[in-house]
Amino acid sequence: MKKSLVLLTIISLACSGLQAQKTFHVLNTFHIQSGGGWDYIATGPGNNRLYVSHGTQVNILNEKTGDSIGVIENTTGVHGIAFDKSTNKGFTSNGRLNNVTVFDLTTNAVITQVPTGIGPDAIMYESYTKKIITCNGRSMNLSIIDPVTNKLLDSVAVGGKPETAVSNGAGKLYVNIENKNEIVEVDLKTWAVDAHWSIVPADGPTGLSIDKTTNRLFAGCGNKMLAVVDATNGKLIQTLPIGDGCDGTGFDASTKNIFASNGDGTLTIYHEKSADVYELVSNVVTKRGARTIAVDEQNHLAYMPTADFEAADPNVPKSRPKMIPGTFQVVVVGQ
Repeated sequence: MKKSLVLLTIISLACSGLQAQKTFHVLNTFHIQSGGGWDYIATGPGNNRLYVSHGTQVNILNEKTGDSIGVIENTTGVHGIAFDKSTNKGFTSNGRLNNVTVFDLTTNAVITQVPTGIGPDAIMYESYTKKIITCNGRSMNLSIIDPVTNKLLDSVAVGGKPETAVSNGAGKLYVNIENKNEIVEVDLKTWAVDAHWSIVPADGPTGLSIDKTTNRLFAGCGNKMLAVVDATNGKLIQTLPIGDGCDGTGFDASTKNIFASNGDGTLTIYHEKSADVYELVSNVVTKRGARTIAVDEQNHLAYMPTADFEAADPNVPKSRPKMIPGTFQVVVVGQ
């Protein structure tokens, strides 16, 4: 073989290796030996901790190794976890207790519990108002909590079941209304709903993310669609195909990658080339049930909780397979 041909072969193999390294795939699986269901997962504010909702508690893991760091107990029906770094506090939305648990981010010690509306689900820290906000599915409203005083301040009716909320950081809050197939815009200066935006044909919006630079909202929906919406006027820009059973989305602002975690065992990733141009990056095979997600923008990894399941009962149509006890886990995806 001629030297030039050998050199070209080596370069080609090297480039192939680099390309393979850049492909998204499952990097690790963290196992958690405790019982119970799950919902949201969250990465802590610069403390290398992963907070995983799990039945009646929140498991805290080392984000790099998966080792157990601690547990926040007595959070029955916990859905989500939010953080206020300025007060060094964490907050969990406890769906069956209709309250929020407040805990110390350093010691994990519980400080207090704050009442909310009925069925608090998603929870977030909103940077413009510096408040904690819960989406209450059964009472169809938002609860506003002061993280300094740990007091419930107000509630906002949104006219439907609020699933997830995101903020533009400049006075506007956007809320997925799952049972109305719309996104509601809330004015954070007045705490009033000032717009209802239909996202039909997208159906059953769950996960919601935002690119604050391009003013684009990304709503993961139950009919295998990712709705791209203009946050300035509510216009549906386009719908992108994703997997089945999406219950969470994530956005990495530095890479401009959008993630949709799907319960069918796939993670759909799109790249935002511009405000209105998107290209499919990958459909990563994850694991059945991995429907919610947390994306860490520091290490560019995605974390998704799930478990192993028993076979579905063939005699019961549309029956949900049961979780196998002791198999709860977090799937880690990256490049």
